[in-house]
Amino acid sequence: MSRLFGSVRARATLGATLVVAVALVAAGTAVLLSLRSNLIGEAGTQAERSARAVASELAARTPYDRLSGLDGDDRPVQIVDEDGSLVAASEDLQRIEGTSTAEVTPRPSAPGDDDDDDDDSGGSDAPDDSDDDSGASLAPGEIAGGTTFSNGSATIDGDAEDYRFASVEVGTADRGTLTVTAGAPLAAEHSAVNTTLTGMLIGLPLLLGVVAGVTWLVTGRALRPVEGIRREMAAITASEDLTRRVPEPATHDEIARLAGTTNETLAALEASVNRQRRFVADASHELRSPIASLRTQLEVAAAHPGLLDLDGAVEDTVRLQHLAADLLLLARLDAGERPAGARVDLAAMAREEAAGRTGVTVDAEPAEVTGSRGQLGRVLANLLDNAGRHARERVTVSVRREGSWAVLAVADDGDGVAEADRERIFERFVRLDAARSRDDGGAGLGLAIARDVAVRHGGTLTAGAAPAGGALFELRLPLTG
Repeated sequence: MSRLFGSVRARATLGATLVVAVALVAAGTAVLLSLRSNLIGEAGTQAERSARAVASELAARTPYDRLSGLDGDDRPVQIVDEDGSLVAASEDLQRIEGTSTAEVTPRPSAPGDDDDDDDDSGGSDAPDDSDDDSGASLAPGEIAGGTTFSNGSATIDGDAEDYRFASVEVGTADRGTLTVTAGAPLAAEHSAVNTTLTGMLIGLPLLLGVVAGVTWLVTGRALRPVEGIRREMAAITASEDLTRRVPEPATHDEIARLAGTTNETLAALEASVNRQRRFVADASHELRSPIASLRTQLEVAAAHPGLLDLDGAVEDTVRLQHLAADLLLLARLDAGERPAGARVDLAAMAREEAAGRTGVTVDAEPAEVTGSRGQLGRVLANLLDNAGRHARERVTVSVRREGSWAVLAVADDGDGVAEADRERIFERFVRLDAARSRDDGGAGLGLAIARDVAVRHGGTLTAGAAPAGGALFELRLPLTG
């Protein structure tokens, strides 16, 4: 079952079909109940109309054998007295259920058949008028305003059907209060409800099939670009060709935006991989020179101990050590190492780093930032080393506060950096023409490390022109709140 509905297409189809099925069942039930209620109400109205018509004739002292409502072919009428005894019933009525009495044959001694008997009795009042419930009896000729409804069945001339019965009370002179019950057939209600139910039972599965089919087709069409993206991503993974891109549909919808974002991710991944490859190649190239130099000097020393250049060997070893430390720091930064949350006073740090360096002046006001003292000290040291290599006479370090930022600036009086190269110098292993010499220019990692550390601390590092004409490097970090 989990594999059957494991796709978004299958789950969407199932969900839409279930929702429509529940809605249709609820709507169909409401329609059937409303239809049944309306038809039963209409039958009750017809039954009440027939009962009141007979009650009106009784109120007008029409003899029982002349009542027009008793000769109906399809609507049973029953008249009972206060004792529940049958007084009169419609023709051909053979059986009745659901009324106050099941009798269908009036008693032979029912009054009203002979008017002379009433006159000999000394008045028109029936003996039943003397019952104890005289307070609830109606006056002769009075018809009750209320109507009582019930459901039942009746057999007329051998045909049994369900009926809606309406009972109305009327006062008479000979029998006191009589109850007239008339019925209206419910065959139309049953037929309409059954027909509607049959139509729903046939139409509901067909409609659900249409909904499921349309949902399946529409969902499949909507997800077709997703499948194309998946196949292309699988092909890119198998071929390891990051220059390929997934197809972008021209629908301008969520799937199109997904494809666009996927291509942007692939582009960023391609750039990252290419940068990593260049980094590895440049690192190998930088490491090869001091290692080759050391090996040469050691081989010469092994063959001719007297020719050993100890100072050169130490210098190459130190350079190799610094390069390895730089590479290790860059690896930690690329791995997302978060700086420590210590408070660092940039002014105090600037004075400490400038101490012992010739030609460096410091003009700093207190400015505390949060971060790693070691990494920030490395940034300032790299900036001072870079400025010292290019300055003619002096290097100036300043620390100031600008709003919510601390600004550390390092300026020299050298030739400066051309505007076209002010971003390129922060790339790894980049040395400008004036700094191509490895003895003077290093490995080209100092400024790259400085910018990476600044970014990891939530700040920026930019290059510009100093007032004295040289280079100006500004490190901006958020002040500690």
